[in-house]
Amino acid sequence: MQGIMRISYYLVPGLFFLIALYAYIKKVPVYATFVEGATEGLKTAWRILPFLLGMLVVIGIFRASGALALFTGILEPLFRFLGIPKDAIPLLLMRPLSGSGSLALVSDIITTHGPDSYIGRLAAIVQGSTETTFYLLAVYFGSVGVKRYRYALALGLSADMVSFIAAAFFCRLFFS
Repeated sequence: MQGIMRISYYLVPGLFFLIALYAYIKKVPVYATFVEGATEGLKTAWRILPFLLGMLVVIGIFRASGALALFTGILEPLFRFLGIPKDAIPLLLMRPLSGSGSLALVSDIITTHGPDSYIGRLAAIVQGSTETTFYLLAVYFGSVGVKRYRYALALGLSADMVSFIAAAFFCRLFFS
């Protein structure tokens, strides 16, 4: 393990060096190209900032208003039928909205129930196999100016739901 750790320390700087060396050999103005790319990145960040800010405000309101707890109570019978514990429902509701919010919920589930519990494994699988659909739409569609993404939203949320159900099925299949 020590050898791999040592290699990893030098891999990224070595990769940067090789890219810069290749660009120098090809007579590409490395610094000017870097600055141009950084400028484009800042322009893109500025364009998507309103979408990100709006999404973060909505997530904060969703959690603080008690809507998350309300939806958890409403959806509990359905998810119980699907074999998904009540404590995992907030994760399933938060995951399409926020990666960091859902990661905090996964951390709480693992701390409370343990990493080898059914719900701990389910939470880990959901976190790793689903997407933050609303974040993705806000950032990527917002950065290129797509305004009509109704079908992408429906498809993304459908894929998330299938992933949740599949995670519960395979978690029960392999870990029960």
